[in-house]
Amino acid sequence: MRILMIRHGDPDYENDTLTEKGKKEAKLLSERIIKLKDADFYQSPLGRAQDTAGYTLKRLGKTAPTLEWLQEFPAKLDINPSPALQKAFPDTRLENGIYRERIVWDATPAYWTEHPEYFDATAWRTSEIAAHSDLNEKYALMSSGLDRLLEHYGYYREGNYYRTASGCTDTVVMFCHFGVTCAMLSYLWNVSPFILWHSLAAAPTSVTELYSEEREKGIAYFRAACIGDISHLYAANEPPSFSARFCETFEKSEERH
Repeated sequence: MRILMIRHGDPDYENDTLTEKGKKEAKLLSERIIKLKDADFYQSPLGRAQDTAGYTLKRLGKTAPTLEWLQEFPAKLDINPSPALQKAFPDTRLENGIYRERIVWDATPAYWTEHPEYFDATAWRTSEIAAHSDLNEKYALMSSGLDRLLEHYGYYREGNYYRTASGCTDTVVMFCHFGVTCAMLSYLWNVSPFILWHSLAAAPTSVTELYSEEREKGIAYFRAACIGDISHLYAANEPPSFSARFCETFEKSEERH
């Protein structure tokens, strides 16, 4: 089985769609993905992912089921009760003396790298971020959704691998988001999602490609052939978007801190 997880194009987050650059990226991506005529396509319910998928689906004359759990990983963090988390998310806006909700990643490295639970395959579930968010609930929704999809192709979760009766050579393409891609990879690989959220930076329209490996009959594991590939942009001399990255050096005030 082959799985492609595709991030949406350069986002206009305010309107949940694509910028003009994002539309150009999505068109370039479609040149690559339309070659997968026999693939099964799925999409996030969010506009920026559906707009990205639309360029490919229209050219193929196909539709894609919308999977709610493919939306950008929706867990929300309340840092108000925790001085440590207020320091770990220093750019959080205040409204009437109350800190706004945050996504559960993007903590400063000085915070999360000093807490071994964020590196641990199970201890992250009882971390301070987990305690002040709905992280575990949203992760369970994502993982159960992914398992249901894999079961459709004959792969059944058993411990830390998948059991399959006959295997599968189908290709599945998901138009989704950076955060949920990291969460899916962490679940497939049995590692903490915080490692991936803080260590990867998948550019808009990047492609992460996995294959199943069945080295023992009936026992499958999913392994990445590439992560965050944007060769379709390089081939067209289109520079990647900065979205998902933070400032290269602190002095670069025009870049996201």
